[in-house]
Amino acid sequence: MLLQKGRILAAMFLVLPAVTVVTAFGIAPGTAVENVDQKLVREAVPIPEFAPPPQPPQRFVAQERVLRGDTVGALLERLGVRDGAALEFLRTDATGRLIFRQLVPGRMLQAETGESGELLALRYFVNASSLLEVLRAEDGFAARNRAISESPRLVYKNGSIRSSLFAATDAAGIPDAIAMQIARVFATDIDFHSDLRKGDRFSVAYEMIYEAGELVGPGRILAAEFVNDGRMYRAVLFTDDEGQDSYYSLDGASRAKAFLRSPVEFSRVSSGFGSRMHPIFNRWRAHTGVDFAAPKGTRVLATADGVVLSAGVRGGYGNAIEVRHGGGVVTLYAHLSGFAPNVRAGARVRQGEPIGYVGATGWATGPHLHYEFKVAGIHQDPMKVALPKAEPVPSHLRAKFAAVASDAATTMDLVGAATAARFE
Repeated sequence: MLLQKGRILAAMFLVLPAVTVVTAFGIAPGTAVENVDQKLVREAVPIPEFAPPPQPPQRFVAQERVLRGDTVGALLERLGVRDGAALEFLRTDATGRLIFRQLVPGRMLQAETGESGELLALRYFVNASSLLEVLRAEDGFAARNRAISESPRLVYKNGSIRSSLFAATDAAGIPDAIAMQIARVFATDIDFHSDLRKGDRFSVAYEMIYEAGELVGPGRILAAEFVNDGRMYRAVLFTDDEGQDSYYSLDGASRAKAFLRSPVEFSRVSSGFGSRMHPIFNRWRAHTGVDFAAPKGTRVLATADGVVLSAGVRGGYGNAIEVRHGGGVVTLYAHLSGFAPNVRAGARVRQGEPIGYVGATGWATGPHLHYEFKVAGIHQDPMKVALPKAEPVPSHLRAKFAAVASDAATTMDLVGAATAARFE
């Protein structure tokens, strides 16, 4: 017991010095704080000036669709481009100047400009998969052809005829460019000026093209069906081994003819083949071709593949182009306001390719196209001459085509069954 008390006292003596040391650092009660020495220290602290973060230069984006008779200069003006250096670059650069030869009505042009209208970027959408792009860099401009970054989006729609094809496609929300493709695809079986009947119906699957999330415009028809006066016609797009797109019936027959019946889209015949009272000379004369009335600047298309025999001024024909085709056929296109780029003697042209523009040169009282069709040197009526069909699907591609045609038939069945529905 005593041993335990001794240990406790010893521990207390050991703790007391430690407690004394700790309390020595405190301030004793009653100490006068104001007597403690104080010193005021002033030190300049630099404060950085506030500056807002630099703003990136403003960019303005605009899109325009190519119209009939448009020039590159007119398009840049509508896009807000005020940049002479850019236009000069397009004229002189090997890649950039391709835009002058590929300017086709309906295609889209997109421009990015700065605050003063200087061109920062230009994109011309050549087709559904590629574009011509011009970019501004520190050392000038650079042009290139590149693939469109986004895959086309598929759209499926249907409609019925009440008055005209364009009224029906407008009601269905189908772009005019697709309506024109419908007319071209079925032109060998349906005359869209005279054959349409109220209640005719159609279904179509087509592409819409986007780039960087922005809608560029319509692409190609992939499959279509048209019921005219109770008779059904179907078409499917098929790409051959060389990358050429063509439309065929589901049995593999070409939907195209070796020759187009008309070299001008959506025009009317203003003067037929045969004898007529000449509008300038006021006497009866043989009319060796057909006149198509159309606005000045309307594209004139080659009616078949061939080689240009001549392109230039030709007396009363004015600006005229003559093309030699296979089988001893020669076609002539007269009274043109101008020629498409690279159309000259010896140049090859493809069916449906623009070769000139409607005008009123030579002996003409107003803008129209005079079109002649000669076989072995003898003039034929272009509207009545028998036109052979184009070649069907090649035999070595039949198996591949059969799969495409089967998918197209299934698609058209589904789209046609959705009477009131239109979907994307």
